[in-house]
Amino acid sequence: MPMSPSAFDLAYGDLRARWPGTTEERDVATPYGPTRVHSHGPADAPPLVLLPGGSATGLVWFANARALGERYRIHAVDLLGDAGRTERRGRPLKGADDLTAWLDALLDGLALSRTHLCGHSYGAWLATRYALRAPERVDRLALVDPTQVFAGFRPGYLLRALPHLVRPNEARARAFLAWETAGTRPDGAWQRLYALAATVPGRKLVAGGRPRAADLGMPVLVVLAERSRAHDAAAVADRVRRALPRAEVALLPGATHHSLPLTEPEALDERLIAFLG
Repeated sequence: MPMSPSAFDLAYGDLRARWPGTTEERDVATPYGPTRVHSHGPADAPPLVLLPGGSATGLVWFANARALGERYRIHAVDLLGDAGRTERRGRPLKGADDLTAWLDALLDGLALSRTHLCGHSYGAWLATRYALRAPERVDRLALVDPTQVFAGFRPGYLLRALPHLVRPNEARARAFLAWETAGTRPDGAWQRLYALAATVPGRKLVAGGRPRAADLGMPVLVVLAERSRAHDAAAVADRVRRALPRAEVALLPGATHHSLPLTEPEALDERLIAFLG
């Protein structure tokens, strides 16, 4: 008898329904296991790979999919080791080098020799590491409120996150999200999915040191959430400008770290489209 869908599975299905009807689902084979990719936009358009933050799943980009999909062939990815439809199977996931090797294999599976790359939060950290490892495959790099790239976390943020990290459950995830996104009201279906990600067994988010972002050679856009509680956005902007004098830096007024990319999606879309060209 087939197993009944979990609460997370149901929430995942609800958020998947928010994507445009022409969105395609693919499970791309990699040495680390099959990777779920949500693809939308003209097949012959320039590719744009979207990496989410932790617990967000690739579905978090639903509010951006329609506008970005008019100009690009977007591929929103469920991260290896996180909640979602990507499975860990085959080569073990041990460290950050495995994550970049997985992303390399994923681009091969998508038949992308080069792509624009955009990541949010943890996904921005991974995108930066990958752009440093394989610069010949990244045309332009967009980092949305990146963490552990130009600065560390605020101590107060880590203190608030600690109960959720040590003993994750839905209630703790909801409380932490409500604190960080206060006043922004992110999409309710996504909030349910984020909170229920804490209940998914076997999650393993791989951490690592800060990448040498100053060595990035391709065009870079850094979009920061003005009210991010993960770090001081103004201080991060200063660090970006010192490390990458030619990078574009933008502050999204009113946005918090976890409310991106859901709040003010039009503003984020405009920034991305202007940068990617």
